[in-house]
Amino acid sequence: MTGRFNTEGPVCSYRRTGHNPELGARRLESLTGREREVLLMLGTGLGNRELAQELGIAERTVKAHIASIVEKTKQQTRTQAAILAALAHDELCSDSACARHVAKSLDQGQKSSAA
Repeated sequence: MTGRFNTEGPVCSYRRTGHNPELGARRLESLTGREREVLLMLGTGLGNRELAQELGIAERTVKAHIASIVEKTKQQTRTQAAILAALAHDELCSDSACARHVAKSLDQGQKSSAA
């Protein structure tokens, strides 16, 4: 048997690898407004070409923004930055009509009425 499982179930992947992507969320304040926008869009899973089209900028500009985001948030890869974007969506997104914000509000309303 390997060390991946204990009697209680799988070992926490954050603890096992020593990497917690949420730590990058503490560094979001170092990003410019445009970098925050690129990071938010990166969390959707779009490629550089699609990001460039959505944001109305050149693909090489998208690459430069992503490189800066990865460096400033101390991530190692674009994929880690995308995971960070998904984890920090609520902090990055200010759209009150966002489906995630609406769902979260409804969820909180149900919890408070059940109490």
